[in-house]
Amino acid sequence: MSGCDDKRCPVHGNISVRGNVFTGTVVSAKPDKTVTVERKIVQYVPKYERYKKIKSRIYAHNPGCIDAKENDVVRVGETRRLSKTKNFVVMEIIGKKKIVKGEEGPIERKKKEGKETEKEEEKGKEVKGEKIIEKEGGKKGVERETGEGEGKIGNEKIKEEKKIIERETGEGEGRKIKEEAGEKEEESTREKEEGKEKGEKAGKEGAEAK
Repeated sequence: MSGCDDKRCPVHGNISVRGNVFTGTVVSAKPDKTVTVERKIVQYVPKYERYKKIKSRIYAHNPGCIDAKENDVVRVGETRRLSKTKNFVVMEIIGKKKIVKGEEGPIERKKKEGKETEKEEEKGKEVKGEKIIEKEGGKKGVERETGEGEGKIGNEKIKEEKKIIERETGEGEGRKIKEEAGEKEEESTREKEEGKEKGEKAGKEGAEAK
């Protein structure tokens, strides 16, 4: 693009590329004029006489004339410090990353992991005795089995039904209050009877003394 006015562009700007130059795959291109580039390094380990693969990610400036997207294979060059986290710039797009069937990139892997966690949560709910129901609008609700056949949906409905049963049968908090009141009445009547008996005994003893 001849109309590029980015001063940090390696082609149309005044920035110089020097130092490390390598190729990598764009993993993320969400920020403005910034991409996350991932590269694979093969490193030799003398102790074990083997090679190990290392993945490293760096932030690079993405000029408007190049405009690299996710899964693009790009050539990146080292420059002066451009910001707090950037000292690389995208020089050119080489091509697209070929995703072989069975091989998953970092983006696809994240999506798959999210779906797997959702499935595991649903399985866990089914094991606990909860059924997952798809409601209108794509939302999922939970139906809990109560052993009465069809089951009752949600905690709120169960609580409401319990309250209705308590009102009809007099069970629950109301029954406790009634029982406590009845016990207090029995205690007061006992105390009254005991007071009367004591008074009668005292009267008899006074009459005998006379």
